[in-house]
Amino acid sequence: MLPEICDALERANIVTPFAIQEMTLSVALLGTDLIGQARTGTGKTLAFGIPVLQRSVAPSDPAYADLPQGKPQALVVAPTRELALQVSNDLHLASKDLGLRVLTVYGGVGYDTQLDTLASGVDIVVGTPGRLIDLCNRRALDISHVHALVLDEADEMLDLGFLPDVERILAMTPETRQTMLFSATMPAAIVSLARIHMRHPMNIRAESSYENATVPATAQFIYQVHDLDKPEIIGRVLQAEDAGKIIVFTRTKRQAQRVADDLAERGFSASPLHGDMAQVAREKALTKFREDKLRVLVATDVAARGIDVAGVSHVINYSCPEDDKTYVHRIGRTGRAGASGIAITFVDWADLARWKMINKALDLPFEQPQETYSTSEHLYHDQGIAPGTKGRIVDPAPVERKPREDRGGERRERSGDRNRNRNRTRTRSGETVAAGAPAGTSAAPEAEGGEARSNGSRNRSRSRNRRRSSGSKPAAAAE
Repeated sequence: MLPEICDALERANIVTPFAIQEMTLSVALLGTDLIGQARTGTGKTLAFGIPVLQRSVAPSDPAYADLPQGKPQALVVAPTRELALQVSNDLHLASKDLGLRVLTVYGGVGYDTQLDTLASGVDIVVGTPGRLIDLCNRRALDISHVHALVLDEADEMLDLGFLPDVERILAMTPETRQTMLFSATMPAAIVSLARIHMRHPMNIRAESSYENATVPATAQFIYQVHDLDKPEIIGRVLQAEDAGKIIVFTRTKRQAQRVADDLAERGFSASPLHGDMAQVAREKALTKFREDKLRVLVATDVAARGIDVAGVSHVINYSCPEDDKTYVHRIGRTGRAGASGIAITFVDWADLARWKMINKALDLPFEQPQETYSTSEHLYHDQGIAPGTKGRIVDPAPVERKPREDRGGERRERSGDRNRNRNRTRTRSGETVAAGAPAGTSAAPEAEGGEARSNGSRNRSRSRNRRRSSGSKPAAAAE
């Protein structure tokens, strides 16, 4: 490994390789195609990042003059924006002394900065499939000269429907490239992709089968809880003795927003992270979370892939995961890089069947979750919560309400104002009222004949409206 990379990693206190890194580096540095499998949080990014950096030529190197000027030398494809940013940050860290130019491209933001950076020249591009294809179609990105292509979290790209886009990207790159595919699981579609687009790849599995392996350093707790009691339980867990930064996973974007707002109202520094947020807001929330300026991140599953943050003590599944793979990915956000962590899963009564399938697939001992409330003694014991702890650290904001008599007086006063300001232009009988004249007076006296005709017509109208007797004769005649 280049001394420049070693020095940069040592300054970041990264000195001991993980299993996937130790097994991958010697093969990848030779330019061999490979398929890497390992559990989440075990250092896969540097396993492919170091070979990509070491086999790229820096602009300061005399050999750089022989390359197509300004064209990317390597390409990393990631399924989500957050994961692309995480990979890019790790590459920036490791290449600090090499002078290589790394660019991250993804949707949700404007094109101007990305287009300007591409025009000035880049060495390594990290991006999401959609934006990569878009930039290639605009002829702003040329990936026809890359010597290395990395597909990170390939199974997630399959789940998100990106496989056709990935195949289009592969078709734009040279056949002589080195291809590295990293995937937690190996479904049939990913195996087929590898057979078609990779040349005699070496399979490297750092640990046992991923589907049946969760991070051993993560303690798992499964509670059957009522939906309305979940925020109160989270508020109490946040005050446990070992609680640090916490990630809460929800099933929907609306739920993520609601839970984050609820926790903030209880006095905890919380922020949502979901697809409806602007990209700038998502990056700001993640940055604050990494810098310990934010205690709780409430995220959806799509955002989960890119969250690689040190110091996450708890992961809480607010809603039961859809399947075993989602469960493992969620709880893998804690217990990372050899650290310990706690994973808490809430199971509603309606989700019991789903949880039993997850439990069976992962061979876990939690087939029947324990019924739990925010006041349950075993919750306090399991999580190390002090007795008497409540689920909020600030009192609810008082709601100002006027006394009932004041509100009634105000209504009467407003009603009186409306009556005083009322200006009738006609009487109830339909006659015109002169401006400024009191109600009930006509605008001008009519002629006597006209008045008589008016009275007569009113009398005739009244007579027509009299009730008739049972003999169909007018009541007056019957008398």
